[in-house]
Amino acid sequence: MSISHAADSIGLKERPRYEVKIIEEDDWMKGAQESFHPVEVTEGLWVVPKWITPPDIQAMNIILNPGLAFGIGDHPTTKLCLLLLHDRIKGGEYILDYGTGTGILAIAALKFGAAFAVGVDIDSQAIASASKNATLNNIRPDKLQLHLIASQTSSSCRDDWPSRVVEGENAFEIDKVTHKDKYDVVIANIFLNPMLNLADQIIFSAKPGAIIGLSGILSEQVV
Repeated sequence: MSISHAADSIGLKERPRYEVKIIEEDDWMKGAQESFHPVEVTEGLWVVPKWITPPDIQAMNIILNPGLAFGIGDHPTTKLCLLLLHDRIKGGEYILDYGTGTGILAIAALKFGAAFAVGVDIDSQAIASASKNATLNNIRPDKLQLHLIASQTSSSCRDDWPSRVVEGENAFEIDKVTHKDKYDVVIANIFLNPMLNLADQIIFSAKPGAIIGLSGILSEQVV
């Protein structure tokens, strides 16, 4: 479509002025990778991009390929959740991770000794990212289940990782997809509004005496 036709299509009477510049091709992937660095969450616990050698090979290293999903370890909300899991997981727990993103929290929980984790998200790119990151960290499919909660299947999900799409009016009908038992730890690092909408489901998913970790609330949202 020409500039004139584009202007006509939106009702502009005059053709807008414009300038054409030829710029050098930019390696955006390299630029994005250079913006990620290893993050020391606490002593002995690192989150490391997959293309970087871990600074401390003796530490517990969570290897991530961030992609487009949220959760690379440097955001305060992610760090808080990691510290909570690091402190409270003693071994053998069942974990539910709402809004799993890169899968960082579910993967970390399993590395800390949890027996089983379920990660759910409404974003197919997040599920694809989480599945790849699980493989990077040698997490077996029988230890981590990933669920895309959405109205339709997305082709971006990997076929070799057990993920499932659930249709329904409620985007987080977790009881339809997760392990039938309730969870020892339920963690949700998400925005406030979806957290409020999910409050009843979060409580329902937790065992009596379970640990519930909620993060992602801005200070100005606290009354």
